Amino acid sequence: MIFKYFETEKINLEKTKLFLLYGKNSGLIKETINKIKFSDGEIFQYDEKEILENEKVFFENILVKSLFDKNKTIIINRSTDKILKVINEIFDKSLENILIIITSENLEKKSKLRSFFEKEKNLVCIPFYPDTEKTLLKLAMDFFKNEKIPISQINLNQILNKNLGDRENLLNELKKIKYFVKNGKKITTESLSKLINLTEDYSTAELVDNCLAKNKNKTFTILNENNFKNEDCIAILRIFLSKTKRILTLAQDYEKNKNIDLTISDARPPIFWKDKEIVKHQIINWNIKKLKKLIFEINEIEILIKKNLNFGVHLLYNFIIKQTLQKFNNKI
Repeated sequence: MIFKYFETEKINLEKTKLFLLYGKNSGLIKETINKIKFSDGEIFQYDEKEILENEKVFFENILVKSLFDKNKTIIINRSTDKILKVINEIFDKSLENILIIITSENLEKKSKLRSFFEKEKNLVCIPFYPDTEKTLLKLAMDFFKNEKIPISQINLNQILNKNLGDRENLLNELKKIKYFVKNGKKITTESLSKLINLTEDYSTAELVDNCLAKNKNKTFTILNENNFKNEDCIAILRIFLSKTKRILTLAQDYEKNKNIDLTISDARPPIFWKDKEIVKHQIINWNIKKLKKLIFEINEIEILIKKNLNFGVHLLYNFIIKQTLQKFNNKI
């Protein structure tokens, strides 16, 4: 059955055990997961690929009970129609103390997984659409109002421009601002600029921008001059993913209008004036096929780093260097 993301209070969470959350708004999907997951018990995260490679282990983990079992929230990420056969096996089983949430970035209308969840009355299907400049502006303004933190329009614009229409990144930046102010500090243009960067010299955004623009000298300088830590890696990859998705959207627009300046000027949310030139290079240097492949590779390297956290920086650096040096036909 189809629900809208703001209708979760209408769902009988005691009876509903299977959810499908799909769409290009990972931040809002995470917010919704926090609303519907068990408030206690354990949370298990899987990738579809992991489950399909070893279904037996997956079923043993979620269905075999013990005397000490608590509530289990199972989250299956990056799902496609391939996971449907697993869901069919689960569907008729007793899911006592088990909640299964399936997430997917995009499912077409013809998707069998989507159709299955939309038609079944005991299942919940929630689509999520990308945030607009207006919705993110409201999110930020509500935050500053509720937290009673004064902010100028210039600084508010700086925060929104840095996050490129990404709700998840925006919320992370707002959390940093909240803790910053709690320590008795005031938000100024200078302090904000440092706060929303990982380092004083270069922001993560600059690292990713130069990698995507294939500015190898600048990219290597940023890598060499910064002491990134293993715990920074996932945040850097999330920004990498957000920017790559943005460039993919722009590349698709460019394919239609064949006018790079029009593509840049019509972009929503707007591209900050000082970023326009580097974004042009990014669009020109990549093609749609390669950008889609890059999105897949970013997801793969994130999984690998999560499994090998002690080698996070090494894995991330190798990945960035590879993408910076990679050459290919730039026809879109």
